Amino acid sequence: MSKEEALTPSSAADRVEQALKFLEGRWKLVILFRLFGGKVLRFSDLERAIPAISQKMLIQQLRQMEADGIVRRIVHHQVPPKVEYCLTDWGQALCPALDALLQWASARVLVGETDAKAPSVHPQA
Repeated sequence: MSKEEALTPSSAADRVEQALKFLEGRWKLVILFRLFGGKVLRFSDLERAIPAISQKMLIQQLRQMEADGIVRRIVHHQVPPKVEYCLTDWGQALCPALDALLQWASARVLVGETDAKAPSVHPQA
């Protein structure tokens, strides 16, 4: 779809669904936040930063994000081997979108009980 073509509600939903597929996985967002800001972290640094993730799952999530062009894997050929991870430019471009999501979530927390008690504005099906 070119920039000149207007998005319809259906095509916009399709685009969002495609974008969310890049972020599917319990740990991908956590990994992204650890790497935002141009950070370059060794595999062991990521393991320590996310203690609840298994080594197997961390490897799997990093490989998927590398295949999707979000994360760059840097191998230093030395003994012992050194592998580092950082975000690609495309991965770093997610930062404003995820920051907006955090602000949205924070606003919900601030609204708290008041909004939760408000009647629904959506008609029930």
